[in-house]
Amino acid sequence: MRPATVEALADRLDQYDRIVEIGIGRRPAVAGELAARGVTVTATDIVDRDTPPGVDFYRDDVTDPERSLYNGAEAVFAQNLPPELHRPMAQLAHAVGAECLFTTLGGDPPLVEVRRETVSGETLFVVQSIQGAGRE
Repeated sequence: MRPATVEALADRLDQYDRIVEIGIGRRPAVAGELAARGVTVTATDIVDRDTPPGVDFYRDDVTDPERSLYNGAEAVFAQNLPPELHRPMAQLAHAVGAECLFTTLGGDPPLVEVRRETVSGETLFVVQSIQGAGRE
């Protein structure tokens, strides 16, 4: 991801005091930038991942989450979120009272009701409703 995009996403997300990034993968730059700005950041993935200083990491699967990892988060965020995880992530965010924001690989349409924001050439999807997202 371009440094300008990392900065722009961090600018958009640093309004939250606590964020959980789901599926951090090999893209820790936004989480690291948020932590450097004083945001409390927790990252999850289904396999062990290295994270920047200040970012706590836990193995977790959003399709069968350990809900305690997400309690108290103001937002859950994901980059390049595949369509099959849109609903589980939105349901989890709704269940813990957090805002849900994600990017996709570009060609994937969101499978939940969203508002689109353009952030440095990247489309950020902000979940508006989990209607049609299945049962919690």
